[in-house]
Amino acid sequence: MFKIALAQIYVRGAPYGGSDKSNNGCRYDAVPFVNGMIGAGMSCQPVHYLNEEHDKFFEVMSKFDAIIVRCNPGQIKADGGSQEKFDDSMRALQKKGIQVWPSPDVMEFMGAKDALTKIATLNIGLEDTLSYYTEAAFVEGFKKTMAFQPRVIKQNRGSSGEGIWIIKLKAGNYCPGYGDRSCADDEVLELMEANDNHAEEHTVAEFIEFCVTGRSDKSGTWTSKGVGKYLEGGKEAGGMLVDQRFCPRIVEGELRYNSIGPKLVGIIHKKPKEGGISAVSGTGSIYTFYGPDEPKFANLTTNFLTKDIDKIMPSLGLNEPIPLWWTTDFILASPEGTPASEEKWIVGEFNCSCVGVSKCLPAFCNDTTPDVDWTAIPAADQMEAMYYGTLMGQVALDILSKAKGGY
Repeated sequence: MFKIALAQIYVRGAPYGGSDKSNNGCRYDAVPFVNGMIGAGMSCQPVHYLNEEHDKFFEVMSKFDAIIVRCNPGQIKADGGSQEKFDDSMRALQKKGIQVWPSPDVMEFMGAKDALTKIATLNIGLEDTLSYYTEAAFVEGFKKTMAFQPRVIKQNRGSSGEGIWIIKLKAGNYCPGYGDRSCADDEVLELMEANDNHAEEHTVAEFIEFCVTGRSDKSGTWTSKGVGKYLEGGKEAGGMLVDQRFCPRIVEGELRYNSIGPKLVGIIHKKPKEGGISAVSGTGSIYTFYGPDEPKFANLTTNFLTKDIDKIMPSLGLNEPIPLWWTTDFILASPEGTPASEEKWIVGEFNCSCVGVSKCLPAFCNDTTPDVDWTAIPAADQMEAMYYGTLMGQVALDILSKAKGGY
């Protein structure tokens, strides 16, 4: 029988142990993960990480066949520990043949914005997607792409849309062909940031200065909540910008594909509020839920699951299984009037780092519901969450069985 550990962390200085905890100190969606593994014929034990007992924790972890990591990004540091030390120890376990889902490398490479550049040649990518790691490359590349068509510039480190800018030339004087010209420093840009849909106007030179140096005399006055400096530290420290074509039909909404291993389990259509572009949580967007076989999106679903899904991990330079529980956000890139059977959807981002099971959200403690647990979840949603857990258990068992059998 395979033994699984569910690694969590209780942030001792945060209310309720963090924004993702039930009243038992475990993540609000731990039940389907644990019971899904057990239902597949394996054992599964929740274990909390304490940085003061780092060595002891990983000594215990070495006794398991696989570890499901459910520590939200930032929580280890918030509790006084080192994410880098934690990740390095997980990598050491992998070298011993222990499965880690998702591994530090999978979280890093799938979560990094330059994943969009690495999948640019797949059906779900755009070939004119660029990544910048240095100021010189950014200045040269951005001035050329911006002169050609509206762009989306994405920083690597941000979350919830911070540092993701939708940019247009105020004069609208785009050149007919890519590379026909480059923008001048004094051309004016119309910018909208995806975290809160606020708008700003800056020159090309001011935008570049903000992205590279942050707020300064040369960058002008910014109302953004962010501080810029997106290339700070260089590639090794996560300093990076991704430059992607703006798809104007994003106002019609994004599609989030929820997947368990290679199996699609649900689709969420996220439509921005009227006048907005971003559909991140908290911006007034409207969410509509569909099953995995929704006919409206059959073309995307079929192409994604049959043509591209097996190419994603190799494209990212990863020799690891597809995550147990992960999401892919898609943006419609085809012009209006394109038949549904020919529509092209492109990836906006992947997410595999502690993705929550939304059906379990009623079970997390907050100031309004400070003492909730699994029983606070409606019965129908419990059943759906447990269905997801069952599928995760089957995928986990398949990965472990193949690893043990050497194929």
